[in-house]
Amino acid sequence: MRLLLLIPVFSFALFCSFTLIQGQQPYIGLGTVACRRKGNPKSIRGYTCNGVAHSCQAYLTFRSQPIYYSVSTISALLGSDPSQLAEINSVSLNATFAKDQLVIVPVNCSCASDYYQTNTSYTIHSTDTYFLIANDTFQGLSTCRALIKENNIPGDLFPGTKLTVPLRCACPTKNQTDKGVKYLLSYLVTWGNSVAAISKRFGAPTDLTLESNSLSAQDWIYPFTTLLVPLKHKPNISRIVVSPPPPSPTSPPSSSPSGGSTNKTWIYAVVGAVGGIALISLLLLGILVFRKRYPILRSEKKDDSAILSESFEATGKPEVKNAGEESETLSEIISDIAQSFKVYGFKELQRATDNFSSNCCIRGGVYRGVINGDLAAIRKMDGDVSKEIAILSKVNHSNVIRLSGVSFSEGHWFLVHEYAANGSLTDRIYVNNTDGKFLTWSQRMQIALDVATGLDYLHSFISPPLIHKDLKSDNILLDADLRAKIANLGLARSVEGEDDQFPVTRHIVGTRGYMAPEYLENGIVSTKQDVYAFGVVMLEILSGKEVAAVHSGDKGSLSDVLSVILDADCEEEKLRDFMDPRLVGKFPLELAGFVVRMIDNCLRKDPASRPAMHDIVSSLSVTLNSSLAWERSVTISGDQSFSRSS
Repeated sequence: MRLLLLIPVFSFALFCSFTLIQGQQPYIGLGTVACRRKGNPKSIRGYTCNGVAHSCQAYLTFRSQPIYYSVSTISALLGSDPSQLAEINSVSLNATFAKDQLVIVPVNCSCASDYYQTNTSYTIHSTDTYFLIANDTFQGLSTCRALIKENNIPGDLFPGTKLTVPLRCACPTKNQTDKGVKYLLSYLVTWGNSVAAISKRFGAPTDLTLESNSLSAQDWIYPFTTLLVPLKHKPNISRIVVSPPPPSPTSPPSSSPSGGSTNKTWIYAVVGAVGGIALISLLLLGILVFRKRYPILRSEKKDDSAILSESFEATGKPEVKNAGEESETLSEIISDIAQSFKVYGFKELQRATDNFSSNCCIRGGVYRGVINGDLAAIRKMDGDVSKEIAILSKVNHSNVIRLSGVSFSEGHWFLVHEYAANGSLTDRIYVNNTDGKFLTWSQRMQIALDVATGLDYLHSFISPPLIHKDLKSDNILLDADLRAKIANLGLARSVEGEDDQFPVTRHIVGTRGYMAPEYLENGIVSTKQDVYAFGVVMLEILSGKEVAAVHSGDKGSLSDVLSVILDADCEEEKLRDFMDPRLVGKFPLELAGFVVRMIDNCLRKDPASRPAMHDIVSSLSVTLNSSLAWERSVTISGDQSFSRSS
């Protein structure tokens, strides 16, 4: 009888032993991105200890990025021996790597409890979350669940705290060693990768790589996940196929796959463009000065400045105040305007708008026009617009609406902007809109990233920093591809000094509901008031409600509204109730929770504790990439279980 009872036990043990011998590590995919605090049907903490050895030599891959772009910084981040890292990558100990260069990182992989891992340490920064540490800083080499379990800190992370970071590695199983496999490499999957291309890059048979990850040839792999590559020899950068797999066409053009806080591809383009523009501007300035000083050499042909001057002659040359509070005539301003923008004759604008017909009116004093076959938005304005024009002359970014020309007639200014085919964000996000237009979760995240990138440009790449001061959904325009552009810089202000040296004003302007409390109550001006307004816009994007409707009658601030969600025992249910009802079942709940926490940081009462826009850009870049990967997985599988269960 005892023998009969032992037979099932023995059979089960034999089955488990056979499984361990085969030793395939399951590729979990997007499960590694999740940060849920309650359970998970699949373990995402690491690869199970099913190899022949308790510890072994293993390898990781890492893509260099600021600030981790040298032998010393990468080895320190990942707990690797710098001399071994330098040797395997065929560089010197003090070498640096090009941005996004693939780096092979040797580590000692050991079995800890039930999972293989190699541990490193990391000191928390002010804007860090488990999600960002796992998927941004460590690029997917660790997971949220592994970090939470390893450090037993389920709540907020405090700056200065040192975390233990378990990195994903594994040792070969008997089945693999019998086939000549000596090492396993944890490869970081990125956009456009395939198992076949990755295998070829490292000289591994595709079928063996598929087998090592329990994958079939039809299965998909996703960014921010690791794929085990079986190796028969130690990897060396000189033996790796140099050309990487082509990028995926679905990868967002304005965001970086890693999403690092300083990992902004467009920085270099901006610097180069600004440098080129500056050189050209100096040359033009020299020519203009020469022509003004020696008028006999000037052409008799009327230039743009002359066209505007004639317009002012007919209107009496009214006086305005400039930024230095010194009085000057408009005719003295227009020569500078004409150097930066095309000056249109008023009749040209009349033809473009069918004499400013009501059929061409977009809203208020903004008209749709056709100039030289291209659509344009023509804004009719009164009063002094020299300040806004001066600001726009310094701005050149794809996420800030572009001013292409100006005109003046009968006391009115006309500013000619690029045309945004899909109108304002207001027209798209509010639930009570009845036009049937709907933004998907990924489209909303792309718009949020566009706005954040535009604000980061105003705050960080214009000197002195420029504060919008009236950021709201109505001042965010969407082009034909639903890419966002910040508009209406009429209230924008340049601010000198650091953010801890806030200037103060008694002239409070803006839109209630979007104005930061320190500005509304005390007139404190800083880039952090734009961060607050951005948080409000994000609330509207997620909820589908205007800010006034988001406010609860018995709550004193928007942060209090969010605390009801974040502090609730049933957080997931509260979050679903908060989201735009049109998104129900169509968004990844885990990522939505992460975005709500980011918004909560933006709405903090203390401006100094709000994140900077470049940190927000980093967070949203990772969020967008993860959202696109989730969206693709839902499309392929026809299943939205991640949305329901995450």
